[in-house]
Formats: sequence, structure tokens, C-alpha cells
Amino acid sequence: MEPDEMSRMFASDNASGAHPEVMAALMEANAGHAHAYGNDEWTRRATATVKRHFGEQAESFFVFNGTGANVTALSAFMHSYDAVICAETAHINVDECGAPERFTGGKLITVPTRDGKLTPDLIESAITGVGVEHHSQPRVVSITQSTEYGTVYRVSEIAAIAEFAHANGLVVHVDGARISNAAAFLGITLAEMITGTGIDVLSFGGTKNGMIFGEAVVFLDPVHAEGFRFVRKNAAQLASKMRYVSAQFEALFGGELWLENAAHANEMARLLASEMGEVAGVEITQAVEANEVFARIDGTLIEPLREIADFYVWDERTCEVRWVASWDTTPGDVERFVEGARRLTRR
Repeated sequence: MEPDEMSRMFASDNASGAHPEVMAALMEANAGHAHAYGNDEWTRRATATVKRHFGEQAESFFVFNGTGANVTALSAFMHSYDAVICAETAHINVDECGAPERFTGGKLITVPTRDGKLTPDLIESAITGVGVEHHSQPRVVSITQSTEYGTVYRVSEIAAIAEFAHANGLVVHVDGARISNAAAFLGITLAEMITGTGIDVLSFGGTKNGMIFGEAVVFLDPVHAEGFRFVRKNAAQLASKMRYVSAQFEALFGGELWLENAAHANEMARLLASEMGEVAGVEITQAVEANEVFARIDGTLIEPLREIADFYVWDERTCEVRWVASWDTTPGDVERFVEGARRLTRR
């Protein structure tokens, strides 16, 4: 097996490299000097690109990473006595080391879900103690698109959540680390998914879809963006050489590259699920809608399979695992993994 084949994995779309067009954009941005802290032509172009996707009213701020986008977006709306309602599996709850609570000073109210998706009824069950000084006050509903289970909210579901939240004095945040994959699956624009449904703030992801680093916080109403530049600086998320983040965003979202990358990753995930679903002892546990595949497998297969292509064990108790396809996953990667699984199950 060639060295590059041995390094291929299904652990995360963070494991893949940067797209060549993104690398080329970085090299172009690296020439000469430019003003710091976003006062450069790349940031101006990238900001205009975000407006083309979400509307002229959208205000965007570039940050280093997804956790930084989430914590600053939430901080823009919260007092330390406020709370965020989110799914139990939400990245802000499971994978951010308490950063949302540290930076906002508030509390996460988690809700169990079957497929990672919140509903108005589930949100309503978490709204308690309103106006009671002994309780954290619900302030934000945070959903992930696509979810941590790889499932995708439909436009009607997002709109229903936003309508319910706003009727109850709450704002809605979307963790969009894999929002491109969701849009590719639904066959809609980012504006239809976010602007048209009444979302208040979006953590706009690019790293998992071909960038090296960098995300954006996008406010759909400029009123909510007032003062955010201070929030970003206070949270150590203001890049001095911002052109290196902005240039990547322009390369990815200035044309159709974001959609091509996401659609390809989704296609590879569907292929992987289809082929692995035929392997003895493999049970696909969630609908495969974006670029993640969840499966329950024989525990004795986990380590031998990880030697073929590494991946994460989602639930050690039930032997549920997660396989993630990336923009650069190939049919050959899928074939090697599936053939390896077949060999192991024939022993």
C-alpha cells in the first residue's frame, strides 16, 4: 500500500488537507504587504461574498475556528445568567471543553434527541424557570446543521424552530460547521436555509470543507452585530493577518467550490454506507444525509478496521462508530475499507 493510501482515514473531515484552490489563494495573499486586522482587500472581497450568499443586510466577522465562532456568537446575545438550549449531542456541549460556558458565563440546557435534531416541542420542554431569579434564563436555541449525527434539518423544521423561539423571546444560533454539506443534500442555497428561515446568527464553517483554518460569525440582522468586534477581540479571535482567513473564504465560497466539495463528500458517505451496510455484522444507525455515517459493528472488528482507515468510536458501550467522508475522499478509499471489512468478517 502506498504511503498516501495508508494515511487516508474516515476519522473526521478535519483530517483532510486543504483544497489546491485554497492553497493557491493563500499563496496569492502571501505576496507583498497588506493592512492588518481585516483592513485588506481579501477581507473586503470575502465580506462581500458572504453578503451575496446571505443578503446585503448580513454582517460577517472572520475568526480562527469553530469553537471560537460558537462561543463569540453566543456571547453576543447572553448575560452570565442566561442559558442556551441545545441537543445533548451538540458540539458546544460535548466537544468544546466547556468553552461556551466559560466565555458566556451562562449555562447549557441539553435535550436528549433521537437523531440530533431539536423540535419546538423539545425546546418547549427545556424552557423552565422564566423570570425566576434562582434559575438560569433561557436565551438562545442552538442547532447544528448538519447535526452531529449527520442528519439534516429541512427548511420547514428550521423555520418552525425560529418561529417558536422568537415567540418565546429566544434567539436562534446555527452551528454550521458542515452547513455546506447540508445545503448540498437539500439542493438549496445558503440564503434559503438561513436567511429565509429567520435565523439570528450563524457559525459559518469552512475548515471541514477544504480550508486549512477559519470560520465566520454571520449576523442576519446588523443590529445584533453591534459591539461584536469587541467580543471577538476579547475572546482572542481577531486575526492580525486576517487576509489568510479571508482569502480562503473567498476561494471556497466565491464560486461553486464549496458546493462541489460538499456534494462529493456526501456522495462518498452514501457510497460507504451502501457498501458497508452489506457487510455482515454492520448496522447503519442513522439516515445518511450529509457526509457522516454512523454504524453499529461487532466490537472485535473495531481495532482491525481502524488499522485500514482510522475512525472514531462514537459510543463504546454499544460499539457505534462514526465514519466521515471528506472533500478528497475517493471511491478507492471506500473500496479499500469495505474490502478490508469483508475480509475480516469472512475469518
